[in-house]
Amino acid sequence: MIKLKKYAAIDIGSNAMRLLITNIVEEEGKSAQFNKSSLVRVPIRLGQEAFTVGEISDENIDRMVDAMKAFKLLMKVHKVEKYKACATSAMREAINNDEILALIKKKADIKIEIIDGKKEASIIASSDLKQFINSDRTFLYVDVGGGSTEFSIFSGGKIVASRSFKNGTVRLLNNMVNDIVWTEIEKWIKNVTAPYEEITMIGSGGNINKLFKLSEKHQDKPLSYVYINSQYQKLNSLTYEQRISELGLNPDRADVIIPATRIYLNAMKWSGARQIFVPKIGLSDGIVKAMYYGRI
Repeated sequence: MIKLKKYAAIDIGSNAMRLLITNIVEEEGKSAQFNKSSLVRVPIRLGQEAFTVGEISDENIDRMVDAMKAFKLLMKVHKVEKYKACATSAMREAINNDEILALIKKKADIKIEIIDGKKEASIIASSDLKQFINSDRTFLYVDVGGGSTEFSIFSGGKIVASRSFKNGTVRLLNNMVNDIVWTEIEKWIKNVTAPYEEITMIGSGGNINKLFKLSEKHQDKPLSYVYINSQYQKLNSLTYEQRISELGLNPDRADVIIPATRIYLNAMKWSGARQIFVPKIGLSDGIVKAMYYGRI
């Protein structure tokens, strides 16, 4: 007997907002299967205001409300039975976040939880990493967002260390990450990876997904440090307009992809990882699984 459930996750990030609708297939004696049914991404760069001015503008609040109304309707049409909405770095730092949450609850009837970096890292780690972490290898998992980057070390199939740093693509674009933060990340990565002979990286986030797509590799094949580095040089050699026209990048991806690549490159360098796997997962996938398994 097969049972089908529909869950949804809303991820309110610093660079974009996403709605993921997932079909969960339950069959007796088998592990639940999670199949993506729909993913909608809205490019509202909340971090641009939250990190520089400290609050989100009326214009972007209106856009958020409209997006949430649309998400609510889409969930209704898909007959979603359970959902959770989580907001990260930009909303954490916006001084008018309480007002925004109340307005969205009133206008769109969606309750949003603002989560801290530690919870964000643990939810992302709930994503489907079984094919990687259930091996005898050690992995450094890196999720690059607009406002922060989450790092987790997996060894022997378990998380042994996890940390969130205020170093994200939107912050970097606005020159808001000083050398002290980079030094802290370097020190943390070197310390947690030191006991292990060999580290392989796992990357998530829209930018590494795009780099992977450009490589035209099969999903289970990793990208090399050499490839990531050559892409970094190539991206830097192109103008913003060329990145859109020649590489087919979205306008809100064409600028943040460079600082994101820099974060992945540094993480590879400091951990000694020569390869990075890109399993196409993120916070929204983690939210669905954490909901299903009763972790949130």
